[in-house]
Amino acid sequence: PAVLIPRPETEILVEQALAALAQCNLETDQRTSTNATHTRLRLLDLGTGSGAIALALARARPDAEVIGADISTEALKIAAANAATLGVEITWRTSSWFATLSGPFDLIVSNPPYIAADDPHLADLTFEPLVALAGGADGLDAFRAIITDAPRYLRQGAPLAFEHGYDQAEAVADLLRSRGFEDIETHRDLAGIHRVTLGRWRGSEAY
Repeated sequence: PAVLIPRPETEILVEQALAALAQCNLETDQRTSTNATHTRLRLLDLGTGSGAIALALARARPDAEVIGADISTEALKIAAANAATLGVEITWRTSSWFATLSGPFDLIVSNPPYIAADDPHLADLTFEPLVALAGGADGLDAFRAIITDAPRYLRQGAPLAFEHGYDQAEAVADLLRSRGFEDIETHRDLAGIHRVTLGRWRGSEAY
């Protein structure tokens, strides 16, 4: 297929991202008059694939505008069809990470390609698109790209949340920390594996 088949552990990403959003000071009823022109929450699913994460966000937060972005037009066709089937309104954008997007966002979530190029399991996953799986030599290329640029698209205090490989939690946390993200958390999936890592951006580049 043209998209990655959603895994059960992706539910943990959605749950933790929504929890982080609820805990921050960006809830609609807590907005100050200084940003009254942006009263609606904007949530971004970066590398949306089938749209599963964007759909879950939209159903959990019907008060928000949800944007699903992907470099693959074929993936976006599938995502749009899934949204239509469920009757969920989502804005779809063709984009290589942030290339065609405009902030600010109150939450950015991503389940990017994270399998290392030399991982022997990569060859076994022939039924899924390589672009949705392979993450460069160490599996972290997409994380580096997203973490580098994300601050320019996040509101002050907004979370950036990732799903990652079973052995990548420390590396992803280090990337977030070195870029200046704060309140970094890692969460286990149902199998007890560290699968989701997130941080908040409070730096000067934020909206």
